[in-house]
Amino acid sequence: MTMATKKEIFKEHLAEYLQAGKDRKSELLNAVCTVTSMHRKAAVRKFRVLQRRDPLREVKRGRSELYTPDVTAALRDVWDAGNEVCGELLHPMIAEYVHTLQRDKLWKHGSGATKKLIAMSEATVKRRVGAFIKIRTKRYGLSATRPSLLKQIVPVFSGPWSDKPPGFGQVDTVLHSDSLAGDFVYTLNYTDVATFAVIPRAQWNKGQTATQEGMAHIQRHLPFPLHGMHPDTGSEFINRFVIDWCKKENIELSRSRPGHKNDNMYVEERNGHVVRKFIGYVRLDCIEAVDALNAVYDVLTPYLLHFIAVRRSTGREKLGAKYRRSYEKRAKTPYQRILEHHAVSETGKEKLRQEHQKLNPLLHKREIEKRIAALYAVQKRYGAHRLDL
Repeated sequence: MTMATKKEIFKEHLAEYLQAGKDRKSELLNAVCTVTSMHRKAAVRKFRVLQRRDPLREVKRGRSELYTPDVTAALRDVWDAGNEVCGELLHPMIAEYVHTLQRDKLWKHGSGATKKLIAMSEATVKRRVGAFIKIRTKRYGLSATRPSLLKQIVPVFSGPWSDKPPGFGQVDTVLHSDSLAGDFVYTLNYTDVATFAVIPRAQWNKGQTATQEGMAHIQRHLPFPLHGMHPDTGSEFINRFVIDWCKKENIELSRSRPGHKNDNMYVEERNGHVVRKFIGYVRLDCIEAVDALNAVYDVLTPYLLHFIAVRRSTGREKLGAKYRRSYEKRAKTPYQRILEHHAVSETGKEKLRQEHQKLNPLLHKREIEKRIAALYAVQKRYGAHRLDL
């Protein structure tokens, strides 16, 4: 029995209870306790509370609620279009999301709720989005990095990265398997340091030819020239084939220090926030999954570039045994960072602006989910380790 039902029962017997004598009150208490399964003392207190309540003050006291359920519903739609990110990353994008959805006639909320949503502070967005976020189990992937014997001919670079212009990025491979046995799909993931532009590309295993073809794909699809690649010491990157290709394309190749994972902190972070968040940890061990995964990345790449904001860490301070990190006050998308950067040509910026006018975050999100479902269907059909979906 719900609390509302119990309250109605007490209200129904309140008038009689207040006028009854001792014996009748006892009978009423027995009857109410039997129906509601409440303790006798609790029933007496409930009648007393209802007796003292002023019927003229039934309305909830205090300041009226500004962000009503219709505003919460509008916020949830924006949060869904923004890939369910945290409040800090969602807040600076709300106005643009609303404008884009209104433009494409996908916005179903009234003008009052819309105005309140756009005016909502970052702190309020954080609190309300925090109620949406589901508890996720933390998982970790396997490391498939095998140091190359040629690593000595590639220079080590450990920073600083702050003065690097767009076109200098970190690159890494992410395996899609729960075991290192057999053949399976990898993702070659590139993250631009200056703009946080992310370009992932699927490949079969970690052969040097497949890796070089993935790097060439990244070079073609960057909105600015590719100047430098910074991998770890894996043999898929540190080999004669890739080194010669980088020299031919005038791409500066450097590497991180062995055992220093944080030398590649930008791409390592995006491995989790992009590849693992969207694709997960499922084993993809059929070659047909390569094209299906690349179909996902074809839609995911512009979605991340134009609509998913990123906050850059601006420093850290050691306090005892812990570190306190500081971040940018306002998160920005890679698209916004590219438009603001002086090193990117106006031609490249104008091309991006024209592309941005045609895109819609909600439609992209739906298409990504559709293609991920198709990827899982391919693995379920052709994979040696079939998915139990």
